[in-house]
Amino acid sequence: MTETPFQSPSIGILGGGQLGRMLIQEAINLNIRVSVLDPDPDAPCSKIADDFQVGSFKDYNTVIEFGRKVDLLTIEIEHVNVDALEALEKQGRLVRPSSKIIRMVQDKGAQKIFYRTNGIPTSAFHLVDDKSGAMQQEDFLPFMQKMRTGGYDGRGVTAIRNKSDFEKAFDAPSVLEKMVDFDCEIAVIVARNPAGDVAAYPLVEMEFNAEANLVELLFAPAAVNDKIKTQATEIAINIANAIKLEGILAVEMFVTKDGEVLVNEIAPRPHNSGHATIEGNVTSQFEQHLRAVLNLPLGSTDMVSPNAMVNILGEKNSDGEAVYHGMNECLSMGGVHIHLYGKKYTKPFRKMGHATICKTDLKETINLAREVARTLIVKSI
Repeated sequence: MTETPFQSPSIGILGGGQLGRMLIQEAINLNIRVSVLDPDPDAPCSKIADDFQVGSFKDYNTVIEFGRKVDLLTIEIEHVNVDALEALEKQGRLVRPSSKIIRMVQDKGAQKIFYRTNGIPTSAFHLVDDKSGAMQQEDFLPFMQKMRTGGYDGRGVTAIRNKSDFEKAFDAPSVLEKMVDFDCEIAVIVARNPAGDVAAYPLVEMEFNAEANLVELLFAPAAVNDKIKTQATEIAINIANAIKLEGILAVEMFVTKDGEVLVNEIAPRPHNSGHATIEGNVTSQFEQHLRAVLNLPLGSTDMVSPNAMVNILGEKNSDGEAVYHGMNECLSMGGVHIHLYGKKYTKPFRKMGHATICKTDLKETINLAREVARTLIVKSI
């Protein structure tokens, strides 16, 4: 076998949030120099990036200039200037995932069309241009309305269950998705490198905070049968191959009451549903993303132990400089790993950190995760 020498590259990340922060923490182990572009001078990456540039990742010229300074450009958020990424690719610059993938994922309508075109199971849907178009779909009730672009972390999504809900409909191009009578929500993280190697992580099962529309708790292994595990994993791998993924991909899915697996959304970047892999799996999703975009051998995705993750969210009525209550109690619990994101200010339901819980028994793991969620509270001073 011919050895391929490894020379530490420079990577640029568009977005300086917590996902970028955790990517940097893994990049340090491989001597990878990381530059970050973000408009917030106090973004989570700002204190640990080798080079932190304050600027908009939505501005064409800023992204072009930034991309020319690094060996490879990647993302931690989809809402970037994709025209600039496409131009950089034409100039011979490495952009992973590709601009084509990011452009498709930016548009939830394009995502749904992609699923239908490629035979990927998903819920029934309609595309509408505005609020009036949504109101004309009375026969399609109940449905979820998702703005085609700009939505993130639960924003840009609303439930339209009956005619009276039309008052809160978005007056913007949207996808109307038929509400699914689901048994549970699951996710699969899958990685693929330019050589075509693919590695999928074990399924995680997710529980959501209904008010914030954010993941509240997830755990692995998911409490579903082997048939569903196989089907969901195959779907995720098929999507990764179909889009020619270079990097990591999160595939969120519903499991219906009838045992059908339906794709909800995808994200071609490290994802909230993969945070437990830091302690819960042999290779974290963040290390795996770096391996994939650099065309290195993919790491093992095996679980080290049953694991769970809880998001540490800002309290509903707190807005200001953050203070953490219950930290000592949680750090005294065996198997609990706290990850704070370096955010000085809290807001209602803002992601301030997460906790990973690893125990030998899944039930014990989930119970401890719920205890952490009750104990560790983020309030404003």
